[in-house]
Amino acid sequence: MFHELTVGGVLVSPFVAYAALALAILLVLRPLLRALRFERAFANPPLAEAGIYVCILALLIVLV
Repeated sequence: MFHELTVGGVLVSPFVAYAALALAILLVLRPLLRALRFERAFANPPLAEAGIYVCILALLIVLV
């Protein structure tokens, strides 16, 4: 069951919390991706990172 998060009396959708958590996970993974030379494997690295963000967000929504 999804529960809303209350911030200062304002209800925040669970999706916003998942999106913030996915961003935090991606920011932690970025040094690892840089060490693995992630940008050399793709023609458009920012688009690939956006895809990874969407995958992390989807996993959080499905698993939590």
